[in-house]
Amino acid sequence: MMAEITLSQATQQALDEAMAADPTVLVFGEDVADPEGGGIMGSTAGLSTKYGSRVRSTPISEQAIAGAAVGAAIAGMRPVAEIMLMNFITVAMDMIVNHAAKTRFMSGGKTAVPLTIRTMSGAGIGAGGQHSDMYEAWLAHVPGLKVVVPSNAADQKALLKSCIFDDDPCIFVETTYIQFMKGEVPADYEAPLGKAKVSREGTDVSIIGYGRPILDALAVAEKLAAEGISVEVVDLRTVMPWDQETVFKSVAKTKRAVTLHEAVVQFGVGAEISSRIHEELFDTLKAPVQRVGSMNTIVPYSAPLEQNFMWSQDKIEAAIRRTLERK
Repeated sequence: MMAEITLSQATQQALDEAMAADPTVLVFGEDVADPEGGGIMGSTAGLSTKYGSRVRSTPISEQAIAGAAVGAAIAGMRPVAEIMLMNFITVAMDMIVNHAAKTRFMSGGKTAVPLTIRTMSGAGIGAGGQHSDMYEAWLAHVPGLKVVVPSNAADQKALLKSCIFDDDPCIFVETTYIQFMKGEVPADYEAPLGKAKVSREGTDVSIIGYGRPILDALAVAEKLAAEGISVEVVDLRTVMPWDQETVFKSVAKTKRAVTLHEAVVQFGVGAEISSRIHEELFDTLKAPVQRVGSMNTIVPYSAPLEQNFMWSQDKIEAAIRRTLERK
């Protein structure tokens, strides 16, 4: 059986099913309980009514939220802490980087920290520079953290459950713009961490990305197919650890690659992937890897400036055509 739900509903279902399956799963964050509205975009609606004190709204203190999550995880719980917007993770970086990420290493592997931090961000909705940044590259650079960015409802539900039941700290990034987009979610669908998905097969060039831009990559691939250009789209889903095997297999086949993400291009995840492709497949490539992302500036509030700041289907298509110029 396959239901069609929004990404926000997929989050709610994942949390509900995880809490029903395991009494150590907790949910807390600003406004997550029903009296305060059931979370941002309703993604925790109904949970506090159903599970009582296991779902708690917190004060507006990201340090306290992250610190409580680390402590609960070390004590044997599986907390799911919500940092409402990704920009606010900067306030809690000490707890996340110096405690959550390092405790397993510094305890000689004896102390797991099975916590999940849910957060949301993304440009395109006029939220301004302090509410729109994608910082997954920061977090992926921290040893000990797992970083997940889904692009559709099925993966949002399955990957969130995979994070909750993983014994390492996971950062789960929900893209603001697409939370009310609907998608089909199979009843027993699973998505393991660290495994990419080939969303569209092709033979001429590989696009490797994650999150909302995958939807644009698929649209461009469909458009170029009318010209006889075959584009393969690889959805990483997990940014750290990323699925090198699937990426290398795809690029070895197409011999051309474009990396794609919503974050600014400079020092982004695409740079790491591009470097690894060049290191492993240099003699196979027919053209240098191209990178597509957003401009190196603060996310503008002005709608026209924001659209110019962002990646676009036109920029993706131009990058693909650049790789095809070399035969």
